[in-house]
Amino acid sequence: MSTSTKGPVIIITGTPGTGKTTHAQLLVEESPVPLRHINVGQWAKERNLYESYDEEWQSHTVDEDRLLDELEPLVAEGGLVLDWHTCELFPERWADLVVVLRCDHTRLWERLEKRDYALKKIQENNEAEIMEVVLDEARSSYAPEIVVELKSEGTEDLENNVARIVQWIDVWKKDRGSSN
Repeated sequence: MSTSTKGPVIIITGTPGTGKTTHAQLLVEESPVPLRHINVGQWAKERNLYESYDEEWQSHTVDEDRLLDELEPLVAEGGLVLDWHTCELFPERWADLVVVLRCDHTRLWERLEKRDYALKKIQENNEAEIMEVVLDEARSSYAPEIVVELKSEGTEDLENNVARIVQWIDVWKKDRGSSN
């Protein structure tokens, strides 16, 4: 658990297409404490923190050690929302809250098609969602009391989820006596 009083470190994770970035952006707008959103995949690309590009899967292979080294000082400051399709590589001590977004696989398939994902990539991500791969990663990597599974299938879910996280932040602040 981070010790920052500036703000919590929240990891928003889930299969591609579950709404991580949209949730993170709205959370930054609604949060009672200042939060910085980092879309980890985009951030890694901008800083060339990858080892290679996999043509078959049409994705970068991130250099995890370099990524963690660059994120460490930002995490130490607190007030951060990390948005990525995986969470297990982030040290347990970093996270105050881990939100795993879930989506019905037929809806997820449609979302990934709209992104022009290759069929193989859609199938892989859909299978990962059905098999609860990201949820299992979160549950095996972090204390159960900080892992929250939330349905993310539409605007109502988005608004309810962000409101729930904002309530969690209010409690987090109160527990730390923070006046932010």
